[in-house]
Amino acid sequence: MTTHNDDVDWDRWPIADYLAENYRDVHPSDAAVIAHHSAYYRGLAPGSVARSVEFGAGPNLYPLMLASAVSRRIEAVEAGAGNVAYLERQILCGPEASWLPFHELCRRLNPAVPPTPAQALARVYVVHADVRDLPPHSYQLASMHFVAEGATEDFAEFTAFCRAFVRCVEPGGHLVAAFMENMPTYRIGPASRWPGCPIDPGRVEEVFTPLTRELSVTHIDEDPTLPDYGDSGMVLLTGRARGVRQ
Repeated sequence: MTTHNDDVDWDRWPIADYLAENYRDVHPSDAAVIAHHSAYYRGLAPGSVARSVEFGAGPNLYPLMLASAVSRRIEAVEAGAGNVAYLERQILCGPEASWLPFHELCRRLNPAVPPTPAQALARVYVVHADVRDLPPHSYQLASMHFVAEGATEDFAEFTAFCRAFVRCVEPGGHLVAAFMENMPTYRIGPASRWPGCPIDPGRVEEVFTPLTRELSVTHIDEDPTLPDYGDSGMVLLTGRARGVRQ
């Protein structure tokens, strides 16, 4: 049986295990994603984006820090109740110490990132919602990290998530994304099982070429310092939206 997004109870996402396995240290793959995205953000004027979105934010803070270099308001849209509570706590109380090296790297690669993690996150507003319900053309920039390929086992549904991602920005709006390459269904922690849709650079180009202009798709090799989820690396994307209505 193929698992689809609505088959999964996202309120049960194992936040503590996920963070412990992936974000207690800056792994080489994190550094590569941050360097890739920082190069794109440096091409935009600081504060030039009135409203941006982190599409399916999860508990990952570094994409929010990266976007703070150019965004006056960042909406972190997330369906899982636990992830929403975690994000709200990080903004209200200040981020955990493990996020400080991520901020340091983001700021070193782009000095437009605010000087402290708290200042960067002060631009973030958490929205508890399904990303598929975002109104079209609502943002000037959209960022997505490990969402579409980790929400379903079905390639058609992966494609629909990608279309919703592009659709939520205005025509010409900026797109920044990262995907796990060839990610199978996988486990986090001792027991929990989560869907994966195996994709590669060719599949990403196939989906995004009709939806975008100035598309750039690159690849990062598998990171041996991360848990072996069965993936073969990452696929990174930047581009501009053509204007998708449905």
